[in-house]
Amino acid sequence: MQLTVIKVGGNELDDPAFLDGLSAAIAGFSGPLVLVHGGGKEITAALSHYGIPTTFIGGLRVTSPEAMEIMQQVACGTINKRVVARLVDAGVRALGLSGQDLGLLGCVPQRPDGVDLGRVGLITQVESAALQAMIDLGWLPVIAPVARGLADGLSYNINADQVAQAVAGAFPSTQLVFVSNVPGVILGGSVAAQLDRAAVLAAIESGEISGGMIPKVRAALDALDAGAASVRITNLAGFAAGGTTIV
Repeated sequence: MQLTVIKVGGNELDDPAFLDGLSAAIAGFSGPLVLVHGGGKEITAALSHYGIPTTFIGGLRVTSPEAMEIMQQVACGTINKRVVARLVDAGVRALGLSGQDLGLLGCVPQRPDGVDLGRVGLITQVESAALQAMIDLGWLPVIAPVARGLADGLSYNINADQVAQAVAGAFPSTQLVFVSNVPGVILGGSVAAQLDRAAVLAAIESGEISGGMIPKVRAALDALDAGAASVRITNLAGFAAGGTTIV
C-alpha cells in the first residue's frame, strides 16, 4: 500500500483546534503514514526568551550550538510531545521521534554557497527499514526536524520540508501531503486539482502563483526531485483527497 508522508508547518501546531482536526483526520485515514512537523514560530519565541537573535539565510535558520540546544528542546520536546499526545487521545498509535533516535536521519552540514549556517544539516541518509518496521506494527512515526551528524554525532537543525522530502524519497511511490491553512493552489479563482512542473513554473512566472504559495510549490517540486511520486498541497478539509496534486 502506498505510504503517505504528511508535513505540517509549525505555525499551526500551537492551535488546539487545528491539532484536534489533524488528529481526527489521521485517525480516519486508512493507509500507512509518517508525520513530519516543523516548529519555527515557537522556536523563534524560545530563542527570543533567552536573548538569542534569529537570523535566516536563504530561508534557513542560522543555528549556533546554543540555539541548537533550545531548538531541540522545543521541537523534539514541547511540540513533538504535544502532537503525539493529541494523536494518542484520538486513538492513533503515535510515536514521537527525531532523527537522532535509531539514527533515523543522518546529515552533513548544509553550507549553501559556502555560507556557514552553524548546526544546520542536509539529510543524506534515511533509515527506511526502521521506519518501515514501525509502520508494519501499526505505529505512526511523528518526526521532529532534527537529524544526527554522520561525522560528529551531534544534533542538527533541518528544515522540516527537507525532512519530509527525504523521508518521502526513501520509499517507493510515496505521496507527500503538505497540510497548512490553504485549500490548495488557487488558479482562476478555484483550487487547481492537478498541476505538473511546467504548469507550476508558468504560473509563478505569470504571477498567478505568488506570495506564500511560491515556497510551498517549490517545496513540492523539490520533493518530486527527491523521489516522491506525487505531492498534494491542502488544508484539513481536503486532507483525505482534496487540494492540489503536483506530479
